[in-house]
Amino acid sequence: MTIRHIPWLRHAPRGGEPIYLALAQAVETAIRTGELQPGDQLPPQRTVAALMGVDLTTVTRAYGLARSRGLVEGAVGRGTFVRRLTVEDEVGLVDLSMNLPPQPRGLSIAASLKETTAEVLQRTDAATLMAYHPGLGALGQRAAGAAWLAPVLGDLAPERVQVCPGAQAALSALVWRLVGRGGTLVVEPLTYPGMLAIADQLGVRLIACPTDAEGLAPDSLAAICREERPAALYVIPTMQNPTGITMPLARRQAIARLARAHEFWIIEDDPYSRLMAEPPAALAALAPERTFHIATLSKCLAPGLRLAFLVTPEGDQGAPAVEAVRSLAGMPAPLMSAVVASWIRDGTAEALLAGVRAEAAARRALAAARLPPAQGSPEAIHVWLPLPADWSAARLRAAARARGLALVSAEAFAVGPMAANGVRISLGAPGRQEVLAEALSGVASLLAEAH
Repeated sequence: MTIRHIPWLRHAPRGGEPIYLALAQAVETAIRTGELQPGDQLPPQRTVAALMGVDLTTVTRAYGLARSRGLVEGAVGRGTFVRRLTVEDEVGLVDLSMNLPPQPRGLSIAASLKETTAEVLQRTDAATLMAYHPGLGALGQRAAGAAWLAPVLGDLAPERVQVCPGAQAALSALVWRLVGRGGTLVVEPLTYPGMLAIADQLGVRLIACPTDAEGLAPDSLAAICREERPAALYVIPTMQNPTGITMPLARRQAIARLARAHEFWIIEDDPYSRLMAEPPAALAALAPERTFHIATLSKCLAPGLRLAFLVTPEGDQGAPAVEAVRSLAGMPAPLMSAVVASWIRDGTAEALLAGVRAEAAARRALAAARLPPAQGSPEAIHVWLPLPADWSAARLRAAARARGLALVSAEAFAVGPMAANGVRISLGAPGRQEVLAEALSGVASLLAEAH
């Protein structure tokens, strides 16, 4: 290999500055001009040292400097990769509003994706892979989904698992089929904005069930069931979005009993359980005959995978809903489905998840230190910051934006006028911990000034 095989090295002239500085600057220049793209792997340090005629420690120092500048990230056993650009890199705005998982510590999703995609294409005819495929995932992919969900749902028949092109498509189909136009759906007072949009589009009436520190209040839910006879309950029982509440087992059991007694369906949205080392039993495990369970990969691995697993109730009761999903969503992307199934089978998915967990825990600890009033699980990728009822969340958002911080407040999640006041702070979108730490300190300063 010669320098012409690594074109960006030409940006490192041997002038008066130290070589390690010139090398780090060469990486930055190549990224700025597009010569190096996010996910690109830098050559091994020994290779660069040999080509440049310098000792290994010089290159190690250069790569370390590039890492400290946020240009690259290291992946143990795999090498050094160009870091993905984040919102704050591109427009100077630190995004605390978009609920993304952080990049996995010590691993590169880009490298894993590149490697597994090549393997899938090598063993599978590309024309077959790119054709239409009947059903929601091949049996092997559904079996992989069952294995992925085992820590939450236990042993699961693959036939009950459907592979969907994202959770939003599955949720839309379920509400359409189980509730329908003019029907009644019970939700939490603060809930996922995507569900608010679905209800608006489908003409579904939402009823907010009161909550307490443990989630939905069973007595209130029972009263709503007697008076309104809702078709279904939509709930996020683990690390609830946006409040961060995780229902304890007794509360989940009470809701399962109510579903049986009043014969309503449970739509359990579960994006976050796999972020927990020991997740609680899902509602689908407590009331399997009444529950549709949706587990997206967007919050625990990466949104760009655009894949979610839908677990249908026991027996054939879920068949009409599955047909609704097929009708609205078609098929999941075959290439991405094959990649995810491979990751689950060979352990890559668990390794990536472990990296996300480690980074998420570190960021949650930062939030606890910089913003003590924030509420949420120690393993969460978002926290809820309660505000006094008379505070203007819109004013706080505007003040934050003036300081380069993007926040999302309660009105984006609210069902009716009685919802609690506050802001959700997402911890995963900022590319670097130091950027997040500074942003959290900025929010704390805004709160102090408002008193």
